[in-house]
Amino acid sequence: MATVQRTVLIGVAAVLLSLLAGCTVAGHRTFLTVDFQESQTLRYKFVSRRNIDTQWEPGKTSSSSESVEMIVAYTPIDINPYGLTTIEATCESVKASRTAATGRQTTKADAVKSLAGQIFNFTVDSTGRIADYSQLNKLLYQAGENAFRKSTKAGRVKDPDMIADFIATQWFLWDPVASIQNPAKGLTIGQKWTSKLSVPTSMILQKARNVTYKLAEIRQSENGRIAVIESSYSAAESVPKGWPMPYTGQFQLAGPFGFFLSILKGFNVKDLNGQGTELFNIDAGRTEQYNQNYQMTLGASAPGPLGLDPKITIVQELTMQLLE
Repeated sequence: MATVQRTVLIGVAAVLLSLLAGCTVAGHRTFLTVDFQESQTLRYKFVSRRNIDTQWEPGKTSSSSESVEMIVAYTPIDINPYGLTTIEATCESVKASRTAATGRQTTKADAVKSLAGQIFNFTVDSTGRIADYSQLNKLLYQAGENAFRKSTKAGRVKDPDMIADFIATQWFLWDPVASIQNPAKGLTIGQKWTSKLSVPTSMILQKARNVTYKLAEIRQSENGRIAVIESSYSAAESVPKGWPMPYTGQFQLAGPFGFFLSILKGFNVKDLNGQGTELFNIDAGRTEQYNQNYQMTLGASAPGPLGLDPKITIVQELTMQLLE
């Protein structure tokens, strides 16, 4: 009888040790979820800026730049921690500027500024995956119409705009969390996963960048534990279906890129590389800031008349900061 009792006790002890070991392993895993508190508004500042160098021929290069700064506030209006939460987004302000190759700052209003003051709702689950973009898409199409010149004497002409930058900041909110393949399993330090992000430009260029995320470390802060998510970028061969295009129909593109596209067969991405970092507050369930930096080189799909084969280098920076 004593032998039986001793065997049972040993068996129980083995099970307990196994469970404790399992808890230890689970304790090293980090679970990232997007959380919302009733009536709590989160206000973010988004900035997108890029420098563009165009090499017409060896030794002859022209430079230009463009930037947009936006403040967007997000307020949950219907919270469902087990399903979809509805968020009301208010685009409080939009500032845009563009410097031409001559060095002069253009004074023409960018169509992206028409989004200032606009309000749209969208739904998101706890993984950060946005389920309904319909109201956002409607606003993008309206902004896209504002990019076209009123006069049609020269045909339908679209001026350069930074609507693609608005898409890059709003369409891909919480992407590092939303793109985790098995969120219920959690992440370990050093674990990697992949996704795709857009490549915003003021030309009509539907391109994407591959992104590899990595959980680099967990930091302690006064506001909670911070997941440091590093990212690296490369050129993607294809663009996922469903990404928005705020323009429809046939038109001409004004500006130097419009000139290039009129005589060339389009542009190919020759090279794209860069990196970024996002700080995600694990305890609060929210992104606190990110920065994305990359350099992209474009070349003509085919040389134009007289062998014209411009090389375009774009240095891009995208940042986001939670405002107090």
